[in-house]
Amino acid sequence: MSAGKENQEDLFGLPAGGNADSRFQPLAERVRPRTLDEMYGQDHLIGADAPLRKFITQGRLPSMIFWGPPGSGKTTLAEICAKSLDFRFDALSAVDAGVREVRRALDLAVSAQRLEGRQTLLFIDEIHRFNKAQQDSLLHAIEQGVVVLVGATTENPSFEVNAALMSRMQVYILNPLENHDIEAVVRRALAGDSLIAPCEIVIDDWDFLLQFAGGDARKALNAVEAAFSMVDSSKKPLHLSRDLLEGALQKKLPVYDKKGESHYDIISAFIKSLRGSDPDAALFWLARMLEGGEDPKFIARRMVIFASEDIGNADPYALTLAVSVFHAVEVIGLPEARINLAQGVTYLAGSPKSNASYQAINEAQRYAEAHQAAPVPMHLRNAPTKFMKESGYGKGYKYPHDYPEHFVMEHYMPEGLNQVFYHPTGEGREKFVRERLEKLWKGRY
Repeated sequence: MSAGKENQEDLFGLPAGGNADSRFQPLAERVRPRTLDEMYGQDHLIGADAPLRKFITQGRLPSMIFWGPPGSGKTTLAEICAKSLDFRFDALSAVDAGVREVRRALDLAVSAQRLEGRQTLLFIDEIHRFNKAQQDSLLHAIEQGVVVLVGATTENPSFEVNAALMSRMQVYILNPLENHDIEAVVRRALAGDSLIAPCEIVIDDWDFLLQFAGGDARKALNAVEAAFSMVDSSKKPLHLSRDLLEGALQKKLPVYDKKGESHYDIISAFIKSLRGSDPDAALFWLARMLEGGEDPKFIARRMVIFASEDIGNADPYALTLAVSVFHAVEVIGLPEARINLAQGVTYLAGSPKSNASYQAINEAQRYAEAHQAAPVPMHLRNAPTKFMKESGYGKGYKYPHDYPEHFVMEHYMPEGLNQVFYHPTGEGREKFVRERLEKLWKGRY
């Protein structure tokens, strides 16, 4: 690895800073931003009052973990931080580095401090791949200020990075880039890269390119470069059509507009398949949405709603599972989260169904709206003060736990009102709820 600013290297031991022959560098590397102002997206980290910009302005930098999807700018941010503060930049990849490589990097950092008086930013890509021993080897160096450690990970660091290391580092989440950010990145590359700017490239189908990228700027730039390599560069301007992009990528994107009619039609078919207890159809529509780039959290949210709206007390566990699936999607992300979604979908589709509680709240809200002025009966009112007790608040209230079966016949609605909203079905566990209520409230159910 590197021994100083003039001899810095990238993750593969090649000279950093553009010294290698640019003809053999990927477009994404050639146009990598060199300052925060050249970056797009991640405003919550690099905006005017955001933490990374403040750290650089104040000339200090804590050890950090950048958690985000591929192509969101983790490596770029680390390099910019080092360059902006004139730190020596050293990089390891946890895929092929071990304890020996870590110790060597730390020794070089100590030498740089003693001989040059320079701080080292040690960047570890895929830090979640380090085992406990490898992670522990970094603890002392961080505590002693030997290095500022910046780790990059696509996995939830709470699960993959040990607690001792996590307690010494700040975790910052990088989001997938928005479509307008990716378009800006590509346009900047088309206009500014010395190899392709003279060719006057025109992208004819931005929707295809942006959908293919899926929030990953690197994927978008690689796609443009692949398509560019297939055309005659002597013709100007060069039009990159959808057919050309599909040919270069060997991928046809499904017909699915996340903001259009298809979006609403497919989620409707998905929910109706769950309601109809058809797990195979529900899985088909789930797959269509995932292949089309639908936000998995949107799907998981709809499943949480469905668990109460269409299953309810027929299987109360369905809601617990749906919430667990949503949480799993949040912390794991695609592609693995599709497994969690599939488990939830098959369970919800196979569960007994009841919309009784959903219908009950609809009826209760309509009835409550018509009786907004109905007073709370005195025996149901709270009596926190002596005056309220003397005024009759709570007088005559019967505490159910003092009676057999923890139940006492009592009137809990406003005086003169006696309406039934909840009509439990005989499906699943709701059957037992119905039987108990029929026994307690004779004649009501």
